[in-house]
Amino acid sequence: MNNSEKDMTQQLEALPREKTPSRDLWPGIEYAISQRQAAEKTSWRRQTGIAASFLVALLVGYMGYQGLGSQGILQNNQAIAEQMSVQFMQQRDALLISLDGQNATTQNWQQQLDELDAAAKAIKTALKEDPNNQALLAMLKNVYEQQLKLIERVHAPSWQQI
Repeated sequence: MNNSEKDMTQQLEALPREKTPSRDLWPGIEYAISQRQAAEKTSWRRQTGIAASFLVALLVGYMGYQGLGSQGILQNNQAIAEQMSVQFMQQRDALLISLDGQNATTQNWQQQLDELDAAAKAIKTALKEDPNNQALLAMLKNVYEQQLKLIERVHAPSWQQI
């Protein structure tokens, strides 16, 4: 060993074996632990939120693929169009039966009714080609409503017409 190493060894041995801090360190340690736990809680909440968001997105995608997929929508729109047609025919027949015996105020109302019926058939044909088209469903509903209003207007008593 050389001189510098001996000096260093002597100085190290002269140092006290235990060093006491000048102040109490426990409050700082306690604060550091509580901050770490708070950060872990925040991290856990964030991870839970991300997992929940992912799960919701996955479920929505699965539902879209299964029940609300394009095939389900196609069948649903076709069923809606058929149901509207059946309901309209029932309403029209009931209305014509209730108005039987009343004179029509115009002579060409049957021709107008036939034109609206042809429009409804054209819309149904278009719906078979494009079953996802919500505008066609709305148009079909509108044509059916126009037919019912035409029948009511034509058979309304003259004192109700303006």
